[in-house]
Amino acid sequence: MQQLKKTIRPGIVRDFLHKAQALAGEGSAVAFFLDGQLHAVAPEDSKNSFDLHDADVFSLEIEVGGRPGHLALRGRDGQKTDPESARQLLGLMEFTMQAFIDMETARRSIADEALSKYRELSLLHRSVSQFNSSLRLHDVVRSLLNECRRSNYSGDKGAVFLTVAGSDKFRLADHFGFRDLATLSSLGSYPLLANVGAGGKGEILNNVVMDDRWNVSLPGVQSILLLPIVSPNRCEGILFLASDTAGAFTAGHRKNLQTMASIAGISLSNAFNFENSQTRMDAILQALAEAIDSRDPFTAGHSRRVAQLAVAFALQVNEDNDAYPGLYFSEAQVREIYYSGILHDIGKIGIKEDVLTKDSRLPEKILDIVRTRMQLYGQVEEFEWEAAYERLREINISMSPSEEQLEYVRSLSKLGLGSNGSHISLLCEDECACLLLPYGNLTPDERKEIQRHPAESERILQHIPLHQGLDNMLSIIRQHHERMDGSGYPDGLKGSDILIQSRMLAIVDVYDAITQERHYKPAKTREQALKIIGLEARDGKLDSRLAELFIDNVGRIERLADAVSLQRQPGMPNIERMSMM
Repeated sequence: MQQLKKTIRPGIVRDFLHKAQALAGEGSAVAFFLDGQLHAVAPEDSKNSFDLHDADVFSLEIEVGGRPGHLALRGRDGQKTDPESARQLLGLMEFTMQAFIDMETARRSIADEALSKYRELSLLHRSVSQFNSSLRLHDVVRSLLNECRRSNYSGDKGAVFLTVAGSDKFRLADHFGFRDLATLSSLGSYPLLANVGAGGKGEILNNVVMDDRWNVSLPGVQSILLLPIVSPNRCEGILFLASDTAGAFTAGHRKNLQTMASIAGISLSNAFNFENSQTRMDAILQALAEAIDSRDPFTAGHSRRVAQLAVAFALQVNEDNDAYPGLYFSEAQVREIYYSGILHDIGKIGIKEDVLTKDSRLPEKILDIVRTRMQLYGQVEEFEWEAAYERLREINISMSPSEEQLEYVRSLSKLGLGSNGSHISLLCEDECACLLLPYGNLTPDERKEIQRHPAESERILQHIPLHQGLDNMLSIIRQHHERMDGSGYPDGLKGSDILIQSRMLAIVDVYDAITQERHYKPAKTREQALKIIGLEARDGKLDSRLAELFIDNVGRIERLADAVSLQRQPGMPNIERMSMM
């Protein structure tokens, strides 16, 4: 059974069989066999009496993790089972179980990928040495240059050039002491730097005027020291030190600096790998969000837009000292907010498709059946069925029917066809209940199904070991539909029990949902959306101070949100650049 857990969890199999057995009817039994052995049966008291090879047992082969399995159905006690009905039920069971298997496979694949990235990042953290205070390239480079300045080396100017992937050229990463940055940057394609990088040995030019290897006019430079910044795999860059004094550098300088550059090379390699891993992780998370959004063309891009707006909102909060004095989101916290926005709806993967994309009170196929009843009724009674049907169609797609329309539905529900003591209503009880909804098109049960998604998001993501700095992400996601007055879900939290990041996410989520077209409604304008947010805040649903801050600065927030797509690398929000806007 342990091997089976890798393909489909036993608890899911048991629940699935119980539901299938309920469909089959009282007295029936359904079972799951693997490698010819009975693994689960419903009801459980059929375990000793269920034989796959009995004549009254119908079965269907299914492959589970590369192993042969069977779904089996035994009809009601003492009754002959219709073969076609049995085949249909087994076919449905096979389809559903395969969906469970595919979901578990996808979940494990995502978890394995995330775990692989996490282990990679953990290794990088353990391996950095002197320059491991940050895994950002800029921070490692800055630490190296600061060390060169603090250690009283002869150079009064310094720069670090990083390798340009796929070429023998370098790009200027950071510097100190230089004024002519245009000429300094051009050194990235200078042959002397390429030779130092390729040869792996440092070079000292103690009088550049007399040295044929140097033909660059760089003010204030009389001596230079070039050192390759190497990691075990490649040259990561070049450390360039310069002095306005001839003969400033010695072999001892080169030796000591080479050791430090080698240590920095390991940290630079780690930083390169970290940023690449983070980029891949971001791409995976982005792909997950897009996969969820793509289930419904009307919500395509919703997660990305919410993430962008949430980041922009956080940066606006950072600049405001009135609404929340002393509150400031660090870059790591802003990144966490970004991830929370990207993944806030991932739990919708577990929501039924027909509920998630429901755009009317009754589906078209049910409405066709109602139409047929009306047509039949119109043939035996004086009843303008076509006009009645068109009116019913209008009610079916209405978000908020009038009392007159609801009363019309009630009147239709009282009509029906009768013959020989039987009666068929124009509207069945469940159909009438859907049409009489005062607002929206979701029944109470369907609304509960939708409201599962924040908790479902947390359940899915808690199995993925995400990198450090995302400690609050699962809570932010779980709480993004909570409301200040306790009317939200899934936990009915109130006020300060709700994380401020979740309160911010709630506002931008509402804003994007209102301003985008959905199945059941057209898109509203920015002004209409802000009015609704204001009313929600006034009614105690949304945080009033945050709502006011959002409303007052929505133009700038939207401009900042657009800048989130200006990324240094694919999938990464350029938060550093945005902070300066």
